[in-house]
Amino acid sequence: MTDPFIHPEKRKRLAFRALLAKDGLTVMPGGFSPMYAKIAARAGFECFFVAGSQMSAFLLGVPDTGVIGLRDICDHARHVAARSDIPILLDADTGFGNAVNVHFSVQEIVRAGVAGMSIEDQEAPKKSGTSAGRRVISKGEMVGKLKAAVAARDAIDPDFVICARCDAIGAEGSSPQDAIERCVAYARDGGADLVWLNSAKSLEQLQEVCQAVPAPVLMIWGGPPPGPDFAELEMTGLRIALYPTLAASAGMQAAWHVLADFNKRGVAALTDWRKSIASHPFGALEFAEMTGYTGVRDLEAKYLPQEAQRDYDSTYGHVSPLGFGDGPDKAKR
Repeated sequence: MTDPFIHPEKRKRLAFRALLAKDGLTVMPGGFSPMYAKIAARAGFECFFVAGSQMSAFLLGVPDTGVIGLRDICDHARHVAARSDIPILLDADTGFGNAVNVHFSVQEIVRAGVAGMSIEDQEAPKKSGTSAGRRVISKGEMVGKLKAAVAARDAIDPDFVICARCDAIGAEGSSPQDAIERCVAYARDGGADLVWLNSAKSLEQLQEVCQAVPAPVLMIWGGPPPGPDFAELEMTGLRIALYPTLAASAGMQAAWHVLADFNKRGVAALTDWRKSIASHPFGALEFAEMTGYTGVRDLEAKYLPQEAQRDYDSTYGHVSPLGFGDGPDKAKR
């Protein structure tokens, strides 16, 4: 039973801590929006990642090169956290500067309501974590940034999770051994609650890091696709398998397919798309339900005076041409 005296933000942070403390693997999908986080929860996932690359792309239309700023991600993260019942891990790039900047960045992000944040050890301007040309700062500088992050966090909410991301694998002048030493130092000396090994290329490499690091380890796979299955990853001691762009990438490709087909064939493309979704094993999501439109009717009935109540019986609300509950009449009792 949920404790009504625990604030929702605190409850989700404690839930994220519990995921880090348990034995076994947690799978974390990612994207950029409140809707994708809600869909992930509906699908059964226990946490969600808001990726910097996806915020850059889908909010600003720019590449993941450090263009997006602290204010952008804080404002957006607040929306995602407020509409999600599962813990949110936020990608905070490099922390937007040195240890001094990290101090203020952490305090702003803690107040945004997410359960945790990641800080990477790249030089600024950063590159995407899956791109060539990455450079990393010194291990000592990153440890200092993490110490600043932990201290800033502790002043507000010690249950907030600080994740240290190591981008040394594949970076200029670095090596797999350097990555292992960094991951250990980020947990042992920097105080990170969670260590992110970016782009592990083999199960053996991943297992070596998991055994060496005195903290839970998160990873995205950097080896040949499709990558290991969940059972293989769990055998290494990995705590979180992150698929950081999955929801947004799937949405982008679906939009491309439908729009290109619609431009070519017109409404016949919509008819075929509607049929394909209706026949899919998982069916369709109701837009009105996912956005909470049905709750608007409840609020109106409960709080508006009689003369301000809306006439839902004789007015018209159309169904979307796609027929998946996009129209407000789907909220009708």
